Amino acid sequence: MDQLASIPELQQKIALYDDMKAYRNLCDLFYQRLYRTAFAFIKSKEPAEEIVSDVFIKVWQMRVKLAEIENLSVYLYTVTKNLCLKYITRQYKNPVINLNEISFETTIDFKTPEELCISSDIIKKIREAFNELPPKCRLILQLVKEDGLRYKEVASILNISELTVRNQLAIAVKKLGKVLPVYLESAVSCQLSANSQ
Repeated sequence: MDQLASIPELQQKIALYDDMKAYRNLCDLFYQRLYRTAFAFIKSKEPAEEIVSDVFIKVWQMRVKLAEIENLSVYLYTVTKNLCLKYITRQYKNPVINLNEISFETTIDFKTPEELCISSDIIKKIREAFNELPPKCRLILQLVKEDGLRYKEVASILNISELTVRNQLAIAVKKLGKVLPVYLESAVSCQLSANSQ
């Protein structure tokens, strides 16, 4: 999370000095996170990559105003979401009225040694349980668990209340808890509680 603490510094360097190194660092810091989010909406690799590239092009084009943005993380995710909705509307000629109408394609990455030691059978059960979650619930879980966003940030990005975020995560933890071994369930619950603050 200490990388995220450097965001305001990167923001200032880009806004005040047109600092390309700071811009590249910002891109490196957010690219995978925004790509996962775009892919959750679009379900296609190339358009998701193009959308994330467009987000960063927009950041560079409006760099002078970058210092005015209070929470750059929320801004980046919101722009990504909006570009995805615009793409879906344009691509399918079917306007999206709300997020409940979208089937999100989200992924869970196993990164820590503990996560990698989980048996393939348990991983299969986790993925099945994850895919059975309602689409919005999966996206919220991804934004909180994978991307480390706070409830308030997720609520702002998705234009929902913090209570909805909390409720959706409770649903996810309950459903995933049925298939997770006890030691994983408590680890997931602890991490989700930490993100709520």
